[in-house]
Amino acid sequence: MTSQVDRRQFLTRAALGGATIVGATALGSLAPEAAFGATGPSVAPGAPDPAFAEGRITSISGSTIIAAGSDGTLNRIQTTGATSAWKLTPTSVGAAQVGDGLYARGVRMPDGTLAADALWLNIVSLDAHVVTLASDKVHLDHQGSRITGHVVKGVSAAVYNGTPAVADLSLVPVGGHVHVVGAWRPDTAEIDVSTVYAKV
Repeated sequence: MTSQVDRRQFLTRAALGGATIVGATALGSLAPEAAFGATGPSVAPGAPDPAFAEGRITSISGSTIIAAGSDGTLNRIQTTGATSAWKLTPTSVGAAQVGDGLYARGVRMPDGTLAADALWLNIVSLDAHVVTLASDKVHLDHQGSRITGHVVKGVSAAVYNGTPAVADLSLVPVGGHVHVVGAWRPDTAEIDVSTVYAKV
C-alpha cells in the first residue's frame, strides 16, 4: 500500500509535471463509497480535512478546476494524468463540467491547491423512503423532498441485507427505507442510481 509520504511525493511531482503517470486508483479506491470515507488520522474531530475539497465547479481551465464549497470557500483543484474520476461510472477528468458537484481527495500543496488523486462528480449518498418502484425508476422521499432515481441498465445495482450487489432492483421495498448512492443530474431533483442498499 502506498504510504501517505509516498502519495504526497507522487502527487506533488505529478502536479508539477515530473512524475511517471500511473492510474490514481493505485493510490486508493475510486468506489463511490470512498468519497465519504474517514478523514486521515491526523485530522481532529470536526476540523477540516486538508486532503479533501468539495463544492460546485465554477470554472475549468486546463488541468485546474475551481469549485465553490458549501462553506463559501473557493477550492482550487489541480488534476494530473494520474487523477481518476467517477461520474456514475469510472471516467476521465474530461467528463467534469461547470455546474457539476465535486468531491476531491488528494494532497494539499504549499499554495493551498489540492493535487487530486480522485474526483467524484455529482455524487450523492442519501437515506430515503421508497414511494414507488418501476423497472426504470424509483421514486424516493428524502427529508420531505421527492427525488426520481433513474435505473441505468448495466450500472444500477442493489445490495440486499449486505449481500453482494445484483442488477435486480425488483426486491427494493416500496414503503421501506433505503440508502442510495448515485449521480445527481445538476439543477434537478433527479439522480442516476449507482447502488441501492436495502433490507428485505
